[in-house]
Amino acid sequence: MELSNVNKSVLTPIDFLNRSVLVYPDKTAVVNKDERFTYRELYQRVNRLACALKELGVKKGDKVAFICPNIPPMLEAHYAVPMIGAVLVSVNIRLSSGEVSYILDHSDASVVIVDSEFSSLVEPEKVPKVKAFVTVCDTDAPQTIEGMEYEAFLMTGSDQPIDPEIDTEEQTITMNYTSGTTGKPKGVMYHHRGAYLNALGEIIEAKLDVSSVYLWTLPMFHCNGWCFTWAVTAVGGTHVCLRNVVAGEIYRLIERENVSHLCAAPTVLITMSTHPDAATLEIKRPLNIMTAGAPPAPTVIQEMEAIGATITHTYGLTEVFGPHSICAWQPAWAGLPMDEQATMKSRQGVPYIATHFMDVKDPMTMESVPWDGQTIGEIVMKGNNVMKGYYKDPDATREAFEGGWFHSGDLAVTHADGYVQIMDRKKDIIISGGENISTVEVENVIYSHPDVMEVAVIPVPDDKWGEAPKAFVVPRPGTNPTPEEIIEFTKERLARFKAPRYVEFGELPKTATGKIQKFKLRDREWEGKERIR
Repeated sequence: MELSNVNKSVLTPIDFLNRSVLVYPDKTAVVNKDERFTYRELYQRVNRLACALKELGVKKGDKVAFICPNIPPMLEAHYAVPMIGAVLVSVNIRLSSGEVSYILDHSDASVVIVDSEFSSLVEPEKVPKVKAFVTVCDTDAPQTIEGMEYEAFLMTGSDQPIDPEIDTEEQTITMNYTSGTTGKPKGVMYHHRGAYLNALGEIIEAKLDVSSVYLWTLPMFHCNGWCFTWAVTAVGGTHVCLRNVVAGEIYRLIERENVSHLCAAPTVLITMSTHPDAATLEIKRPLNIMTAGAPPAPTVIQEMEAIGATITHTYGLTEVFGPHSICAWQPAWAGLPMDEQATMKSRQGVPYIATHFMDVKDPMTMESVPWDGQTIGEIVMKGNNVMKGYYKDPDATREAFEGGWFHSGDLAVTHADGYVQIMDRKKDIIISGGENISTVEVENVIYSHPDVMEVAVIPVPDDKWGEAPKAFVVPRPGTNPTPEEIIEFTKERLARFKAPRYVEFGELPKTATGKIQKFKLRDREWEGKERIR
């Protein structure tokens, strides 16, 4: 044995399951409807899946795609696929069949495991590289793709432990595809080291322990569930699966399973806070909610905390394994009024304990902006939880890593206390008559209007000013605000030039994780017109 093996081992989140089955073999690991698996049973299922994939011919470095909601097979994939040295490709179930075909082809997936409800997304004739299909039958939806059923497929493999085929920490563990808002989706490659360390970061920041019961309101296909797929297992916690993110079912499971933790985008929190069950929810234990995906309005934080939840705001991107920073609570804030506490909590904050490196820099000079809460720069990150790069796209990787940092594309300021606050995306900042207007700032004000449930503000063409703010508003049920009321409400609280000149009511386009897709609104408003920057 080499001496280096005595004081160094390969960091991989696969080891988290190995430890938990040793320490908590009979503890409940997974809840799915009326079904429950102990850690011993989860481990056996993972081993069977890993063995079955090997029997199918999956080798180290091969890609295995899963198209599933938050059900046990999706969780099992996060251990079985990398255990044999293969790469898990988690596919967004809300995409079109064309987008899914592109991802399966671009990722070079050799095996596809798909839930029967989403089998229509898969067109076998368009993905010739795929050698085998397996169907998960978790609902009554029929199996329409030729291939084995998942439970039968598991039984082709042994439940005996296999030696993980992981040579280095830099080995690719998963591949997650971006939303493709500017061209084709890009395959973001995660490594074992980053997944391991980011999972530990979630344990620390979310305060997970063996008593934790985690409800899967966040899609596992989104940044591998922000690495909670591995973090909850690491502490021996319980995963509560949730096939559909419906407010009534969320509240039912919170009460039935004594849920302690969940993650969700702000729009999911809005749905929860406005649901009738919010008024009758009986929280048996502290409910810790981590929110990210878009800057949450202080009003949203206040409403959720009013039902007894504690909100923690984090910030990150697919390229950094999910959350990278957290709005770490300061004891001095406890003396502030509730609305001021919510405002402080809505900032993107400071790096995770496990990430360390984040800054706001002038993207032209790469100099840090002053901590004045006013000078805008771009959020940049580096460290162990930055992706390896984009799969088969060296040019995009080079651009993203320019200057030795990962460039987020988010514009922000740094406050005097060192806490970062996003002002906008580069594409969303409004330049009206030479004045910069933060759409996030305007949205936060409109969110505080009592008749507003959701809002998105974007720049739209304006003959006089070049571009001007337009607000797309979803009213609260039973209300009927007018554009004039929204505009005047904003003018009373912000500089008048920042108020929207136009207001439109209706539903907002969203991603599968509930993030509002501003680019769709922006593309529609600018169709046939050139936006000069």
